[in-house]
Amino acid sequence: MRCESWDVRRARAVVLVAAAAGLLTRMIIAANVPGPTDVRFFAGFAKAVSVYGPIRIYAHPLPGLPVYNHPPLAGWMLLALNSLSELGMSFGTLIRSPASIADFFCALLVFEIVRRRAGIGTAVLCGVGVAVSPVLIATSGYHGNTDAVAIVFALAAAHLLADRKSPLAAGVAAALSISVKFIPVVVIPALFVVALRGGRPVLVRFAAGFGALFALVWGPVLVTVPHQLRANVLEYAGGSYRLWGLVRFADAFGLPEPVITFMQGGGHFLFVLVCVAVGVRLAWLRPAQLPGVVGATLGLLLLLSTASGLQYLTWAAAGIFVLGWWEGLAFNCVAGLTAVLGYSGRSAVRWSEFVLQLGAVGWLVLAAGLVTGVRRLLATQPGAPPKTPAGRTPVSAPRTSQPSDSPVN
Repeated sequence: MRCESWDVRRARAVVLVAAAAGLLTRMIIAANVPGPTDVRFFAGFAKAVSVYGPIRIYAHPLPGLPVYNHPPLAGWMLLALNSLSELGMSFGTLIRSPASIADFFCALLVFEIVRRRAGIGTAVLCGVGVAVSPVLIATSGYHGNTDAVAIVFALAAAHLLADRKSPLAAGVAAALSISVKFIPVVVIPALFVVALRGGRPVLVRFAAGFGALFALVWGPVLVTVPHQLRANVLEYAGGSYRLWGLVRFADAFGLPEPVITFMQGGGHFLFVLVCVAVGVRLAWLRPAQLPGVVGATLGLLLLLSTASGLQYLTWAAAGIFVLGWWEGLAFNCVAGLTAVLGYSGRSAVRWSEFVLQLGAVGWLVLAAGLVTGVRRLLATQPGAPPKTPAGRTPVSAPRTSQPSDSPVN
């Protein structure tokens, strides 16, 4: 590719321009299109938070609104956005700003991650792919949930830990990811595994950053309304729609109703445990490839999800680019068309037959992308760190001249 001869500054500038154009596109959509029902729900949540506070919001019934299933940091965000809306700013635009801004930084982050593991040309393509992803434009610019914010913090934690030798900051980023939306909890064990393999000082700094931020954000809620927090956030299983993935196939193939009910109820924890186990195993085998492990784990969570929501497509949209350019392109094109058509219909949770079939194709494309991406990840030399500027060695890389997967003490 012609851009393989570019230096890092020129390549980074290209991704920066693409990310800025992507942010502008998202914000134009946010400012001019009402968005789905969730925008109205978030407005209701924001007003409730302004009345009850970000801590006690979990203990109060919210008539006319769905269950408030957002982690504590989201409440503080909604409180700030509600204050801005009272100054005359459009809440519909404001609620879609955090995810849109997160996509801007995610494009730059994916570029930095990939350039350490592949050529500059591939890194540019992956960064630009995130910037112009139809999945992310639809879910961030139109829908405006907080998934994209959580994902960028999860990828940042992996990058800081594996590539930047900054375990304290990585721990803070990891805690931020689950404080915005609880979804990235599946990658937290893998992050701790890599910190452990980096040696005791790395583990202590990572745990300190994670623990301090977690205590600051979650502590007051855990002390005040622990039971309501557990019911609303920790045990939330998603909606009962059968639009995507395993429950869609189970319904199409006529599996007994109790089986599907179990899958969407207590059974969904089994799929979460599978994702955690896979992430931990990959992190142990290839600690230097932690960003790819995080991308694969989040993609697997979407693959095995028993909940249906177009915004959930965000979970894999950026991370799969870390696994491979072609995998990212394929998934984002098919899933992006699914999202655009799904949002264009009567309701974001009532897909036409064509969109249902397209979603099934997207699921298969995601499955294939995860297989090829993980195989490529495992094909890397176990002890070989990614390329880093100025010869810096990632925390997960052995500090000896011989490649090894042994923990550094």
